[in-house]
Amino acid sequence: MAAWYDKLVGETGSDYHRNVILPATLRMLAPQAGESVIDVCCGQGVLIKPLLDAKIGKFTGVDASRRLIESARARHGDDPRVSLTVADACRPGPWADGKNDAATCIMAVHDVPDPVGLFKSIAQALKPGGRVIMVFMHPCFRIPKKSHWGWDGDQKIQYRRLDSYGKPLEIPITTHPGKGSGEQTVFYHRPMSELLTAIGQGGLAVTACDELYSHRRSQGNGPFSKAEHAAAEEFPMFIALKAVKP
Repeated sequence: MAAWYDKLVGETGSDYHRNVILPATLRMLAPQAGESVIDVCCGQGVLIKPLLDAKIGKFTGVDASRRLIESARARHGDDPRVSLTVADACRPGPWADGKNDAATCIMAVHDVPDPVGLFKSIAQALKPGGRVIMVFMHPCFRIPKKSHWGWDGDQKIQYRRLDSYGKPLEIPITTHPGKGSGEQTVFYHRPMSELLTAIGQGGLAVTACDELYSHRRSQGNGPFSKAEHAAAEEFPMFIALKAVKP
């Protein structure tokens, strides 16, 4: 499924990456010249160019997919500041060497079966006092197959309907919708309390949070468009957390 994902995200990111996720990540991370930054679950390296443009000293990328790491190497492997490793981020490894000033984990927390293991690895990769920015689908409002938009004709509002939230779920996701390939990944939904507890168990302390809203807006002027605008400003799609290694 790596080729599909590489095409979906590409070198500069999807529409949501470019307009919402990456700007929030860079703003909260505030990378400094000369810093060593590790991107855990880096995929095809969508953060590499923005971080190198910020003049960091070293970028380390870790991902379990060999094909996505190969895609990252094809784009950025010639830069001496870039190091890319194939590894399971939920398990300890030599890449988590405690030498990084900062870390990122973008759109991956909901893709791993062992969140405590992931957070422990991130903590082990950081220097004491190091920081990490994690961005992922908002567990309260964006649960695949369990959250939907609805229309209330009497109130003229668009609302968010949740069919499930409190129980952890493993939700199969078809990677090539409409093509009948049968290839699937798993989305791991966890309520917010479980995620925050797992972060603490992993050795990290949350210091900041930002809820990220869609940049997309309807182009019409009717009641449906106005309701869509209002809903887009009320229900966040992603959540960004900043945590530190004490």
